[in-house]
Amino acid sequence: MRRPHIRSLAVAVAVTTAATGLAGTAFAGPDAGAGQAAVAQSSSVASVASAARAAAFAHAAATGVSHGDELHATDVMIDPEGARHVRFTRTHQGMAVLGGDLVVHLTKQLSYAGVTRAADHTVEPATTDAKLSAAQAEQKAASVAKGDAGTAVLVVDARDGASALAYQVTVADSGTTEGGGSRTVVVDAVTGKVRSNTPDSDEFLSPELLKTLRERGEVADPATGVGTLSAGLTSASAATAASAYPKTANGTGKSLFVGVVPLKTTQTARTTFQLKDPTRYGTETRDARGGYTESFSRGVKITTKNDVFGNGATSSRNSAAADAQYGITKTLDFYKKTFARKGIANNSKPAKAMVHWGEKIANAFWDPTCGCMLYGDGDGDMFKKPLVALDVTGHELTHGVVDATAKLEPTRVDADGNQYGEPGALNESLADIFGSNVEFFANNAKDKPDYLIGEKMGLAQKFLRRLDHPSLDVLEGTIDYWAPETYDAEVHAGSGVSSHAYYLLAEGSGQKTIGGVQYDSPTYDGSIVKGIGRTKATAIFYRALTRYMVSTTDFHDARTATLKAAKDLYGLNSTEYLTVNKAWAAVNVTSANTPAAHR
Repeated sequence: MRRPHIRSLAVAVAVTTAATGLAGTAFAGPDAGAGQAAVAQSSSVASVASAARAAAFAHAAATGVSHGDELHATDVMIDPEGARHVRFTRTHQGMAVLGGDLVVHLTKQLSYAGVTRAADHTVEPATTDAKLSAAQAEQKAASVAKGDAGTAVLVVDARDGASALAYQVTVADSGTTEGGGSRTVVVDAVTGKVRSNTPDSDEFLSPELLKTLRERGEVADPATGVGTLSAGLTSASAATAASAYPKTANGTGKSLFVGVVPLKTTQTARTTFQLKDPTRYGTETRDARGGYTESFSRGVKITTKNDVFGNGATSSRNSAAADAQYGITKTLDFYKKTFARKGIANNSKPAKAMVHWGEKIANAFWDPTCGCMLYGDGDGDMFKKPLVALDVTGHELTHGVVDATAKLEPTRVDADGNQYGEPGALNESLADIFGSNVEFFANNAKDKPDYLIGEKMGLAQKFLRRLDHPSLDVLEGTIDYWAPETYDAEVHAGSGVSSHAYYLLAEGSGQKTIGGVQYDSPTYDGSIVKGIGRTKATAIFYRALTRYMVSTTDFHDARTATLKAAKDLYGLNSTEYLTVNKAWAAVNVTSANTPAAHR
């Protein structure tokens, strides 16, 4: 599950170049050291951002920007076919605007071509005079989150149709968050009302699901085993002879879930090898040793003398680490080779993980505070193994990708931490969609690719969620089709709508067997949908995410976003474009039943 956080928006944000890739859909920036080419690209990116900012103010009626607003570019996307897209966060009179994000679209000639905006209303609050002091807001935040409040910062809360002056407070060591993680509390600066109180970490399993499993008395104890050494895998003895350290080595992981796998490692001395991959930006897994730290530097470096990590069983602490490192590197490779995306945030920085996090934690997290994955070992009762399966990692790291792009947020979070609303459900769906794609990309014989999520967890229903027929997930009550009440559905239940649309786009409706797994995907109206293939479907959804989705995108907005993406990639009225329309209609998302704006 993705537990949202309200991010502190910096007044000055570095501009980056996004790289999307299937069918050559974006300009991928040059590697470091490209010299004059890099300088030229930086100049080009800056000029595009500047043109988009000017266009936003010139077309204020459409973009919603007004006097007192400043736009800060966080992403610049330059498509080979000509279009340019600039993602902005916003400040108003120097205050960060929550829910004020937008994407300005330009032509190749840098003229205005449209906008995708999160708030369809003015973001100017009725007053900028706070009645509460910062100290009072901090006290209120500490009380509701039961932790240590940081400094309260004035913001404009433009979410959910509002334009309110508020304080944003980060509360550390919260007694209301699993593992004592931090929370972000937003307090109305005029009334003192708590506008939101959300955990900052992103959990794979929701509080509601864990409650359901406990009530059913279910025990998830997946079978694991080391398997056999694959041909070509070598240990430290095969490392190249070199006198200088550190250097890249060819290590071996003996994992819990994916058998014996190759791992690029770092040799730091003649008989010392660290679980850190120099070929993937220095991506590294560390051991939290049962601690609850959200600081990666406090994790213990994982080293061996023979460049072999784990033994295929939980008796070795390094087995779970091998799963984590393998899953993270495969996720990075999927995004890079499929979309030319350089790292989770597309900034050529390492992905990080800590295993054995906390005590008896039956969950896995994407933690934006740490900027890393955190894996619990299970509670020893209901979950008896660490949650380090491949699709769990692909799912959670995709939340990191969404955080770096559209920043989709749920519309509300209840007192137990369960999330509701279509933007949050779309976020969960995208994590499932790209998480399953990581499995297809890895094509590991010990974890065969499929359109199932959590099939290695050992649940009685044999999976957690599935994309072809979401309602077969009875644990979370996942739904197949959109209805008006979906707007306030729990996010995992609601995720079925867009996951189902994606599966229909990729594989089509009806019965089929793919990779030994039987699927039977129904449609709302009984229509027959012929899929366009997973490669094209994935290209469309990724392009829609990076260019046409914002923090408030709901399912009808997602339909529009994917249609625009299909038009960009394959042309208006192409088979791909028409099939996108059919796939959404098959889950009851159409232009005709678009509801009134929920913003």
